[in-house]
Amino acid sequence: MKNPKTWLAVLGAALLVLVVPPLVSAGGDESGSQIRGLRFMVPNSPGGGYDITARTAAKTIEDAEFNGNIEVFNLPGAGGTVGLGRLVSERGNAKLAMSMGLGVVGSVYTNQSPSSLQDTTPIARLTEESDIVVVAKDSPYKNIGQLVEAWKKDPGAVPVGGGSSPGGPDHLAPMLMAKAVGIKPRQVRYVQYDGGGELMASVLGGKVGFGVSGIGETRDQIDAGELRALAVTSPKRVPGIDAPTLQESGVDVGFTNWRGVVAPPGISDEDRDKLVTMFSRMHGTEQWQEALRKNGWGDAFLTGDEFGAFLKSENNRVVSVLKELGLA
Repeated sequence: MKNPKTWLAVLGAALLVLVVPPLVSAGGDESGSQIRGLRFMVPNSPGGGYDITARTAAKTIEDAEFNGNIEVFNLPGAGGTVGLGRLVSERGNAKLAMSMGLGVVGSVYTNQSPSSLQDTTPIARLTEESDIVVVAKDSPYKNIGQLVEAWKKDPGAVPVGGGSSPGGPDHLAPMLMAKAVGIKPRQVRYVQYDGGGELMASVLGGKVGFGVSGIGETRDQIDAGELRALAVTSPKRVPGIDAPTLQESGVDVGFTNWRGVVAPPGISDEDRDKLVTMFSRMHGTEQWQEALRKNGWGDAFLTGDEFGAFLKSENNRVVSVLKELGLA
C-alpha cells in the first residue's frame, strides 16, 4: 500500500508545479491590461490645452496605477497637423496616443493636411470647455462692451490672438463674435500662436489687443491678477470665473471647445479596447473629477465608435462654419 501513496504524493507535487505558475501569472495579470512604453503625443507647444489635458490624464492614470510610466512629448506645428501626420504614419503602433480636439478638426481643412482624423483610431472624448476673452491687467478695456466698441470702430487696430490655427476654436470664436457685432470676418486681424502658452505671453506683453483661449490655459493668470476676464463663450457662466457670457453681454455667440484622444490607424481591436478601458477607468477617479473642476472643464466623456461618429459630425460642422464666414 506504500507504493500507491508514494505515487499519489508524486502526482500531487506535479500537479502543484503545473497549477501554481498559471495562478501566479493570472494574479499579476493586471499588467496584461497595461501598455508598457505608452507615449502621449501633444501636437502643440507646452502650456496649451492639449498639453495640459494630456499631462493631467497621464498623471491621473499613473497615480491610480492603471498603467506604468507614460511619456508625454510635444510635436507642435501647423495647428496640430504635423503631429497628426506623425500619428497616422505610425500605423499599428498601439503604444502611441495623441491628445487632440476641435482645433485639429479645423486645421486639417485650413492647412490642407494630407492626413485626416478619419484616418485615426478614435479612443475617447474627454472634456468640453468654454473659451474665454481675456486682456492684460493694464488693458484699457475694463469690460466686454468697451472692447467691442473699440473693435467695431477699427478692427485692424485691435488684433486678437488665439492659440489655434484658422479653423480651430480660438479662431472660430472671435470670428463668430465679429460676425455677431457687425464686423466682417475678413476685417479681423487674427494673430495665430501655437498653443495657449505662447498666446498668454503675447497677451501679457501687449502684443495683441485681446486673447481668446481655453479657461484651463488662463485660470492661473486670472487668479494671479495678471489677466482680466471679460467674457466666456459658453451659453452659461463658468463657476469660479468672474465674467459674464457673451450672450448676456449682447453678443449673440454660444461656443464651446472639446478635447480627446486618438490612436494610430491599424491597431488591433484588443489594443484599442485596452486604451478605451484605461481612459474609462481614469474617468471614474476622484482625481480626474477634481481636475475637471479645477480647470473649468465640462465632463464630455465619450468612447470608441460613438466618439468616431462625433468626429465625423464635427468635421462637417467646422467646414460649414468656415464657409459661412467666407473663410473656406
